Amino acid sequence: MPKNPPIEIGIVLYPNAQMAAVLGLTDLLVLAQQLAARHGEVHVPTLRISHWELQDAQREPVRVYDSLPSKSGCPEVLILPPSLEEPLSSLCAQPYLAWLLARHQAGATLASVCAGAFLLGETGLLAGRTITTHWLYAEKFIERFPDVNLDVDQLIIDSDDILTAGGAMAWTDLGLRLVDRYLGAAVMIDTAQMLLVDPPGRQQRYYSAFAPRLSHGDDAILAIQHWLEETGAKDVSLADMARRANLEERTFLRRFRKATGMTTTDYTQRLRVGRARRMLQTTVAPIDTVAWEVGYSDPGAFRKVFTRIVGLTPGDYRRRFNADERMAQTRDESAQTTAVKN
Repeated sequence: MPKNPPIEIGIVLYPNAQMAAVLGLTDLLVLAQQLAARHGEVHVPTLRISHWELQDAQREPVRVYDSLPSKSGCPEVLILPPSLEEPLSSLCAQPYLAWLLARHQAGATLASVCAGAFLLGETGLLAGRTITTHWLYAEKFIERFPDVNLDVDQLIIDSDDILTAGGAMAWTDLGLRLVDRYLGAAVMIDTAQMLLVDPPGRQQRYYSAFAPRLSHGDDAILAIQHWLEETGAKDVSLADMARRANLEERTFLRRFRKATGMTTTDYTQRLRVGRARRMLQTTVAPIDTVAWEVGYSDPGAFRKVFTRIVGLTPGDYRRRFNADERMAQTRDESAQTTAVKN
């Protein structure tokens, strides 16, 4: 019986693409293929990893690396990796667009990581879709692509023909998602364990800091934002904010939402939770004390707000991100291992 042709996963080397992600994705996918072979997975396809680059003499990108060298075949997946520079401009994106659109129309899945979403957005394929990118780029992305629904709480969003991943290191999550899709869940888990990375399931909001919109041009609202930052948004009311802005409450609420993109309640909650996150990362203060310090007299209400915004309970957040807590866990695990050996 003839063997099915390999599934080609191409990585696009656009200007200033992060080479650490390009090479890391290549290694992850090659390792996954090796693990599938070791397990005797005879029914899974072979992955062919390629790199594509636009060269001076070519009208569209060409293969510059191929793990299974061949002149034939087309990528079934094209990945736009992250960049450590500013996102690719509309002008610099132009040479790639017809090629990306043609590949997508022919059935290829397009995927982006972090700032790679800006190149993907220029194709027009994201209009009306929900996608993700790095939370730091949220405002810039919305301004450039207002017809796209952005959800930066999510680390990866899989829409079958379009996959988007959030932060610069989310290439690991994207790679594992592709391994799961083509080589199966068992190989994906083994690959994650071999590389000592979490399997897909994380959320970007575990890591993102609150970055309020400040470049809106409304001086009255900006002054209130600075005041809220200085006071930690503790013991503030709508009446206080409106009075300091010298505006009627209804006018203040309308202008605040237009300027910041959120209600005053959501804004102040995110400021308080941001301060709570810093305390949970750097102190061992009881969670009830943290709640009080950031402006919540009801610890239960604080836990609900924190969990809704961050996606983890305050206790889980501290266990994951507090260095002292993680060291204590490591010591406990080491002691348990020693006890078992003895």
